[in-house]
Amino acid sequence: MADTQVDADTQADEKRAARDGKRAARLARQIGSFAKEHGGAEGQIAYLGEKGARIVLVGEDGGWGDLVAPSHAIARSAVEKSGITVHEDFDGEFAAKVKTGRYEWSRMAGIQLGGPKNS
Repeated sequence: MADTQVDADTQADEKRAARDGKRAARLARQIGSFAKEHGGAEGQIAYLGEKGARIVLVGEDGGWGDLVAPSHAIARSAVEKSGITVHEDFDGEFAAKVKTGRYEWSRMAGIQLGGPKNS
């Protein structure tokens, strides 16, 4: 009976590992596409608690975006597979690479500064 439970647990772990590997590979492809479109990219992984982890991407041209992974381990695997540089923090020279435009400023501070309403 105990052997049956061990086999079931092993199979569940193998399925979970395969699913996580596919998720990481899909995220890595998306990161690679972003990097290709923006002349290269760097990233940072931020914890989102139970929701997973956010991969913030900054392109060499200043373009930016993000992806959400279901766990920090999957996010870490994805950035490793993509080959981008990963920063521990989103500050300093890395943060200075982000270029924002009118849209971002109106969305980030528009309500507080009298810009267009976010409705």
